Amino acid sequence: MNTDKQHSSSKWRRKVHEVIYEADTPAGKLFDVVLLIIIIISLVLVMMESVPSLGAKYAEEFILAEWIITIFFTIEYILRIISINKPTKYLFSFYGIIDFLSTIPLYLTFFFGGLNALLAVRSLRLLRVFRILKITRYIGEADKLTKAIKSSGPKIAVFLFAVLVISIIMGSVMYLVEGPESGFVSIPVSIYWCIVTLTTVGFGDIAPVTPLGQFLATIIMIMGYGIIAVPTGIVSAEYSQSKKSDKGEDTPPKDPIYRQVNTQICQNCHSEKHQDGSHFCHNCGYSLDD
Repeated sequence: MNTDKQHSSSKWRRKVHEVIYEADTPAGKLFDVVLLIIIIISLVLVMMESVPSLGAKYAEEFILAEWIITIFFTIEYILRIISINKPTKYLFSFYGIIDFLSTIPLYLTFFFGGLNALLAVRSLRLLRVFRILKITRYIGEADKLTKAIKSSGPKIAVFLFAVLVISIIMGSVMYLVEGPESGFVSIPVSIYWCIVTLTTVGFGDIAPVTPLGQFLATIIMIMGYGIIAVPTGIVSAEYSQSKKSDKGEDTPPKDPIYRQVNTQICQNCHSEKHQDGSHFCHNCGYSLDD
């Protein structure tokens, strides 16, 4: 009898896990679409509530709608926990933390006031859009881009350090050339102006007035266009290299991210990115089949 109950409970948890965590089945896709619609509705409500005239006129309606949505998120959060064998794997995962942060704000209003703005954290749940409608063909490409950015990290760090050095030097020169009467009241303020100009943001709150200062500002602005292109070029080169490796032009990569993966998540250890056609988890060996 106990064995039958355990089997029934296990089957129920497996089904819930399949619907909530995976997008390879019609039920899973439908759940993700419904979840996305509710997330968008909640964000629209938060934005509308921030409008003073609407917030005052429909305060009770907004509160009721927020509670309904929060209860839905709470039930979903609980189901995600109980449908896996090792809940801590989900609780301390990236999406687990995001789900918690997007659910808890309204409950905190019982103890602390003025936290309604935190409901906008739900926007982070829109990251799950990539799991909807079986967009798994893009998972590998996203992983390649992520790896390219990580590989570019040291080069970009050196580049940013060089930009910082240039900003300090040019900011100090502008302080000497323009002086406090032109708004360059200190070297830190001048460095701020240089960074703003170099990144082509240009707030316009400080501007050089002397011919030499304007000439230096022109050079900094022209440099800014070249500086913007450098990080993009570095990442593009790394990404291009990974594409060549993927096509077999170089040594074939052994990294599993280059394989075709799906949306299956292990019910036991919460591992993702399983290769298409896999019947067992690549991390713990747990069965992925119903």
